[in-house]
Amino acid sequence: MALTAGQLAEFHDKGFLILPHYVPAQRREAILADAKRQLKEASGPIEFEADVGYAGAPTSREAEGGHTVRRLLKAYDRGEALRNWATHPDLVTSLAQIFGEDVVLTLAHHNCVMTKHPAFGTATGWHRDIRYWSFPRNELVSVWLALGPETRANGALRFIPGSHREAIGPHQLDSLDFLRPEVPENQPLVERGIQVELAAGDVVLFHSGLFHAAGPNHGTEPKFSVVFAYRGASNPPTPGTRSASAGEAELGH
Repeated sequence: MALTAGQLAEFHDKGFLILPHYVPAQRREAILADAKRQLKEASGPIEFEADVGYAGAPTSREAEGGHTVRRLLKAYDRGEALRNWATHPDLVTSLAQIFGEDVVLTLAHHNCVMTKHPAFGTATGWHRDIRYWSFPRNELVSVWLALGPETRANGALRFIPGSHREAIGPHQLDSLDFLRPEVPENQPLVERGIQVELAAGDVVLFHSGLFHAAGPNHGTEPKFSVVFAYRGASNPPTPGTRSASAGEAELGH
């Protein structure tokens, strides 16, 4: 299951790599069943759409749709199925190839089951994950597992290929570090954006500096995805920051 030279080159060039049919149906269905059970039970910790304050989100937990779940947090601690996926040897081998060193799972960022619900599952603008992460080098990798089909209709990811290599000035970003659509320099960048569609069991690896976004869910069923973030052993979090606040798991290579 090691990455080919072509796959490695694609990741470094585009900033992302799709691995089709990466997780077998039995393992994926076990993760999904567990996630649905925990969602139904409202097992904490949970982030609600009302907590993030994005456009179109409920204004508070007391408002209509205020208890729409956005993320089941601390996925690594939510059971064996999720933990086994986060530490799977094939995945660790692929990430070690990208980093060129041992792999560490950071538990402070992502580490969640993403749920996007119809009606109140909000869109997310163009942003880079590194905007609120604190590491010496912008060289982390997010691993996104689709637990069901992900399409434009239900709010799948969009990427701007190669944007992890772009130099972005402060004036191009808003107060939340999203790309400002009205800034002229941003328009050619946004026009390069592509829609990514995933089948159940597909995995996408993407660079922490890659601009990505996602639309709302116009479907009838919630969309479920699992997201973990990884770093190379020589790129530890900055002490005293949020990135260093939740522990890590050393996975080797």
